[in-house]
Amino acid sequence: MTPSSSNEALSVFELNRRARGALEDTFGEVWVEGELSRVSRPASGHLYFTLKDDRAQVSCALFRNRARFVAAPMREGDSVRIRAKVSIFEPRGDYQLIVEAVQEAGRGALLAALERLKTKLEAEGVFDNARELPCPPRHLGIITSASGAALQDVLAVLQARWPLLDVSVLPVPVQGDQAAPLMIRALAAAGRDGRFDALLITRGGGSLEDLWCFNDERLARAIQASPVPVMSAVGHEIDTTLSDLAADVRAPTPSAAAERLVPDRRDILERLATLTQRLESAQQRQLEQLEQRLDHAASRLRHPGERLSTQRQRLNDLKARLTRAMSYQLAQSRQQLASDQARLQQASPERMLRDRRERLDALEQRLKAAPERQISAQRQRLEGVMRELNAVSPLAVLGRGYAILESPSGVVRRSQDTTPGEVLTARLGEGRLKVEVKRRLKR
Repeated sequence: MTPSSSNEALSVFELNRRARGALEDTFGEVWVEGELSRVSRPASGHLYFTLKDDRAQVSCALFRNRARFVAAPMREGDSVRIRAKVSIFEPRGDYQLIVEAVQEAGRGALLAALERLKTKLEAEGVFDNARELPCPPRHLGIITSASGAALQDVLAVLQARWPLLDVSVLPVPVQGDQAAPLMIRALAAAGRDGRFDALLITRGGGSLEDLWCFNDERLARAIQASPVPVMSAVGHEIDTTLSDLAADVRAPTPSAAAERLVPDRRDILERLATLTQRLESAQQRQLEQLEQRLDHAASRLRHPGERLSTQRQRLNDLKARLTRAMSYQLAQSRQQLASDQARLQQASPERMLRDRRERLDALEQRLKAAPERQISAQRQRLEGVMRELNAVSPLAVLGRGYAILESPSGVVRRSQDTTPGEVLTARLGEGRLKVEVKRRLKR
């Protein structure tokens, strides 16, 4: 359509959008054959390349969700057949093919059958396994060729990273007509065994024909049904088989599988060293806090001698008070006796006088005995307090052979607080000594 005025002009975006719609509606999906060139694999997982022949070329994009199903090697110079939609990348106006499937040229029928099988198994949920493998596993079963280089690579990596791992090799052929049935049998045996908590099915790189046994439908279903989680590492990173898709985890190579299965002991040791250092630092901080609390408590602690002096003063006060009380009571009794005597003399009853005298004698005996009992009880209490104080007194410790070193600045607690030639006072259980510091000794 030719616009009749400038107001009817299309934007560049609208032009590209219409062109994209026209191309997609006109062509739909097409099969195109050519040679791979400028293959790019960015971190996004998408695959970009150019498909060319001797007269033309076209840009192609294979997105990540379809790239995982591609078995073709996708190497520079390879001849491939692709199934794609013709489209335009609107932001730049680039004409391109959106790739849905890739086959190696000359193997079209075989690869087409594999693509149909992939689609079928995916629809049935055979590729839905995503169980987590323990890291590290307690007992790993490796299903591979006993003489293959892949096994040696895996064992070398496992030994270097985590030598404590228990490993059992379940030897099977990894190519040929008997490979898939024997791998299926090994998977079933490992599931019944009960020792394994992870399985690795692996082999090294090879041609499409070498790896074809790993595209067996029965093997894929056996991996999906395994009661033990399975990691698959078949061929190189560019190789993707049905076994890889059916497994819980796929690794690009056998060595990479071993690295993902176990941690690196050097990392664990480094972490342990860090944790040990943190623990020692925490213990040191706690010890310093406790020492500070001890110093604070020691500064508030009264000397046992002071407590003994206070108790002795209190005992003297109590004794004085008791003596005054007894004297007062005795004076009162004597006054009462004198009063009674006066009354008796006035009444002159001899019998009453005799009874009063006897009562007076008894009271006098009680009054004389009471202060002694009180004083004896207070003395026993004082002796008990003195025994308790002596038990915690530093003087008792000195009596067992220890000594307290004193300098003009106070009690010496560390050898670093003294200097050679300094004169100290040694306080013993009995008496004191003057000692001179000759040298300080290391612990």
